Amino acid sequence: MEFIFPPEAPVAIPVADTDARFAVRRVYCVGRNYAAHAREMGFDPDREPPFFFCKPADAVVPVEYGETLELDYPSQTVNYHYEAELVAVIGKSGKDIVLADALNHIWGYAVGLDMTRRDLQMKMREMGRPWEIGKAFDRSAPIGPIHPASVVGHLEQAALWLEVDGETKQKSDVSHLIWSVAETVAHLSRYFQLEPGDVIFTGTPDGVGAVKRGDTMTVGIEGLGEISASVA
Repeated sequence: MEFIFPPEAPVAIPVADTDARFAVRRVYCVGRNYAAHAREMGFDPDREPPFFFCKPADAVVPVEYGETLELDYPSQTVNYHYEAELVAVIGKSGKDIVLADALNHIWGYAVGLDMTRRDLQMKMREMGRPWEIGKAFDRSAPIGPIHPASVVGHLEQAALWLEVDGETKQKSDVSHLIWSVAETVAHLSRYFQLEPGDVIFTGTPDGVGAVKRGDTMTVGIEGLGEISASVA
C-alpha cells in the first residue's frame, strides 16, 4: 500500500513504571458527571442517561511524572479553563457491554486534564451548536502515565484535586461521580464499539476556572500521583 502522505505515528501514553506505551485510538468525554459541577454550569444534576463528546486522538498530550508540560495559551479565547478528571482506558473490545462485565474492559487509569475554551463552548451551547471549537482543539487533553487496573485496582473511591500556583481550586472524590466508570462504559458501548486504545475522560468536579499565562496547574488523584502543566 502506498500513502500519499506518510501516516502519523499514534499518540502513545506512557505506562507507569515501565517502558511500555498505550496507543490512543479514540477519546470520549462524559459531560457534567459530578453533581456540584453540573450546578455550577447552570444545570440540575440527575440520573438521566449520560451524554458524551469527543476529542481527536491527537489532542492527547502525554505528561511524564516529574515534568511540567508547557501549554501555549490557545487562540480565539479569553477564558481558558482547567478540568481535572479521572481517565479510564479500554483494553478489551466490546459492544452492548453489561454492567457486571464493564470493569473487565478497563485496562487502566490515569490523571487527566480536559482543557476548555469556555467562552467558545458557551457561545456554541447558546446557539445550539456542537462544542468542538471549545473542547476539541490542539493539545486540549493532557494525560499522565497509565496505571494498570491489575496493579491499582478499580478506583471506586479516590481523592481528586487540582491546584493553580499552589492554591486548591478543585477538590473532590471519584466516588462522587453521578455515573460510575462501570456505568459509563456500559452505556457508551451501546452506541460505539469500544476497542483497545479508547480513552474515557470521566468528568470533572466543581471548581473549574480560568488560567492565564504564567500559571502552573497541578492535578492529582489518590493512587495515581500528580501531573503538572504551565500556561505559556
